[in-house]
This record gives sequence, C-alpha cells and structure tokens, in this order.
Amino acid sequence: MTMNIAVISAGSGNPSSTGMLADRLQSATEESLSGNGTQVNIRRIELRELALDIAEGHVSTSRSEKLDRALRQVETADALIAVTPTYKGSYAGLFKAFIDLLDDDAMQAMPVLLGATGGTARHSLMIDFAMRPLFTYLKAQIAPLAVFAATDDWGLNTGQFDDGEIVLSKRITEAGRQFGEMLTSSPAQRRPKKQPTDAQTPFEVTPFEQLLAGR
Repeated sequence: MTMNIAVISAGSGNPSSTGMLADRLQSATEESLSGNGTQVNIRRIELRELALDIAEGHVSTSRSEKLDRALRQVETADALIAVTPTYKGSYAGLFKAFIDLLDDDAMQAMPVLLGATGGTARHSLMIDFAMRPLFTYLKAQIAPLAVFAATDDWGLNTGQFDDGEIVLSKRITEAGRQFGEMLTSSPAQRRPKKQPTDAQTPFEVTPFEQLLAGR
C-alpha cells in the first residue's frame, strides 16, 4: 500500500526551526509506516515559496499554477502533517491564509498531525487553543499527540531525559509512531478522495449587479 502524505511548513526562513520540525515529524511518520510495509509518498509544501501566490489568491479570482498544484496536493492527500511557527500567540498568518484557500470539505476526516515552533515554551499551548480548533472546524481527524518545539528544545535532542522532561527527539518519535498507527488502523474512516487534475477549473463569477438584484 502506498500512502500520500502532504507536509506543510510555514517557516519564514531557510533553514528554519519550523522546517526542521516538519522534517523530523515526516521522518518519524515514514519510519512508523515503513515498519508495517506501507510505502509513503511525501508531498512537501513550503509556504514561504508561495507567499505572493497566496496573497494574490485572496484578492483575485485566479490562482497561479504552483499555488493550485499545492492546494491539490493537500486536498488529494491521504494525510497531512501541518507545522507552523508561533507569531503573536497563534499560528502564522501565512499558514492560515493557505488553509483558507482550501476547498471547504478538503480536510473532512483527513488524519492530521500538528506541530508548532516558538521562541519560548510559554507558547506551547498554542497548538491546543489555536491549531486544534482550526482543524476541528475543518472536520479533520486530529492526532491526539502533537509536538511543540521551543528554541531551547533543539539543544536537548539526544533522546535522553532532562530534569524529568522527555526531550524533543523522543516526543517527535512518539508522535510519528502514533500517527503511523492511526493511519493504518482507521483507513475506512477517511473521506472520499478528490481526484487531481492538471486542468485548472475556471471560476464561475456572478456579476455584482446580479447579486444585488437577488438573481
């Protein structure tokens, strides 16, 4: 069996800690799935490379080819790993702007593993009060274990314990393991797949005068 997994990274730099966390969660999930014979096809999406296309997509009725391709990669995936930096106590605006462009039902019943980065552990609840409500609204199937990585966590990735707290590498490995088990244990709960197409579907725009006339 081959599983298509989309990986979204909303890191603004290159390299970025958000990108590194996405890499690690991706690898942990691949390792978990390969253990039971599942092949994985990764669709990596770096939102910083689509920033202008995303902005343009919000103020016009057309979308660039690469933005449309990225949206289809998410909408047709079997699962999603979503990682964002924490800005002003919530997810990045670029991350939300991309999610807003997805079809309304695109995430319905899709398994999603959440990850976030931040400068301090004080933002570690951002996943629970910002990301989970967003993906709950989208009717996604959210993995119970998510990973938040503060700046200090990257220096404690040896797989050992530090003052009783499990360090980052262990949290990532466990999140990937649980997500892999989730993907292989509940395939019947996934939504019907939307088939990708190379042809961009043209928008049907209702003239504003017609909307005002109630027609």
